[in-house]
Amino acid sequence: MSTPFQLATAIARDEAVPGLYRAEIDDRWNAPVIPHGGVVTTIGLRAMDAELDIPTQKLRSVSVVFAGKVVPGPLEVQVAVLRRGRSASQLTATVRNEGSEAGHTSIAVFGGERPGFEFTDIAMPDVPPPEQCRSFWDEAPDGFARRFNPTFWRRAEGRAALGHAPWGDWEPTSSERALWYRFVETPWGHDGTVDPYALVTFCDTMPGAVGERMGPGAPLWLAPSADLTVHILGEARSDWILAHNRARHAGEGYASVEMVLWDQGGRLVAYGTQMCIFSFPDGPPLADRRRAP
Repeated sequence: MSTPFQLATAIARDEAVPGLYRAEIDDRWNAPVIPHGGVVTTIGLRAMDAELDIPTQKLRSVSVVFAGKVVPGPLEVQVAVLRRGRSASQLTATVRNEGSEAGHTSIAVFGGERPGFEFTDIAMPDVPPPEQCRSFWDEAPDGFARRFNPTFWRRAEGRAALGHAPWGDWEPTSSERALWYRFVETPWGHDGTVDPYALVTFCDTMPGAVGERMGPGAPLWLAPSADLTVHILGEARSDWILAHNRARHAGEGYASVEMVLWDQGGRLVAYGTQMCIFSFPDGPPLADRRRAP
């Protein structure tokens, strides 16, 4: 039986047009006000996977440019095979609403296993297990009002393992934070591993590291994505995934952020980077609130 995530990202081939697929997404996956970019990216990846149709070649890397908004409703996915190789292949896909000129355009590399060097030159952070961490679903303290309640976080749960809650009071010294993520219904594959496209989706949750570095008292801000790149590095074998997140630089209205994903067994499973764009619904911050302490 398919999970809600797999059903939401399902595609169907349009037999009348080569390389064209159809899909539909609704507002149950909004984050915060339009469908989550990682979920929309997954729709494009599923179409590329279907067009390639080589089961031994798995997703290795995807880079996305968010050229236009994708809103709830019917979608079309146009796929092109750049190269179909014996050990690696490259494809592109554009996901957009029917009748729209632009949407999410991805380029992806699929490849089979091959001999090479092996090492991991990074360590999983030492954080409490998820059952000891505060959930996104917990009630906020009295006096704190959320302006947005993304429906995506009713389909998935997050638990903060490192960093500060938005209602806290702290002296910011770092952008580092870590969160445990899982879907309400984990999209397991037939081989006992988590659907790799779920990892792509969890990588697209990076901007919060900016808030960790700026500290409390910042005006309301949003950070729509300019792009997203994800490398799939391993197979996740636990429903909880640890997302270790940093913001490396912010300036001129943009921020560069990164994400590393681990499963509960300590396996490095994905790495992502992103450029996001600042948007201030109530107006930009005053000069003395633009630079981090």
